[in-house]
Amino acid sequence: MLERMTNSSLRNLVKFFGIAGKLKRTPRSGWVEVGIHQPESVADHTFRTSILCMVYSDLEGLDELKLLRMALIHDLSEAITGDLTPSRKTTGGKEEEDTAMNQILSLLPKKQREKYMAVWKEYQEGKTKEAKAVKQIEKFEMALQAKEYEEAGPTRQSLNRFIKSAEKAIVWPELRRLLSFVLEERQQ
Repeated sequence: MLERMTNSSLRNLVKFFGIAGKLKRTPRSGWVEVGIHQPESVADHTFRTSILCMVYSDLEGLDELKLLRMALIHDLSEAITGDLTPSRKTTGGKEEEDTAMNQILSLLPKKQREKYMAVWKEYQEGKTKEAKAVKQIEKFEMALQAKEYEEAGPTRQSLNRFIKSAEKAIVWPELRRLLSFVLEERQQ
């Protein structure tokens, strides 16, 4: 397919990759808000979320490719919007994310644009088993990161909201059981 693409389409593909690369330099806002020095980037979060999705989908017999696609693009719009905290998403951030995602995916060939937009919308709607899994796994990853930051020194008080958010979002028994091991380690 690449050999049949026009120079303009190839330039757009390179722009797409460049925009995605911005996530490597986009710090996670929640960690910044609580004073974490040099917090993880959105790309760091996406990477481990993807690893978790790969393993979880294998263990639970879910559509691995769909989970990986969702994990890889679930925060892609933040390359333009910046990392949006949950409170910002409820105050107009959704429209901002939609606009950014349309702008980013418009750089891709039509077939890929439509495929990735459909997966992203599925994730946003959160109705399918795969979307529900990624949303919970994404919160599990956040709980793991909070535990790691706690171990590195910040007070538990400043990070409890992240743990509480994960506990609220993770409802599937097998993921709650996995989370219990993270929480158990926090107690030690």
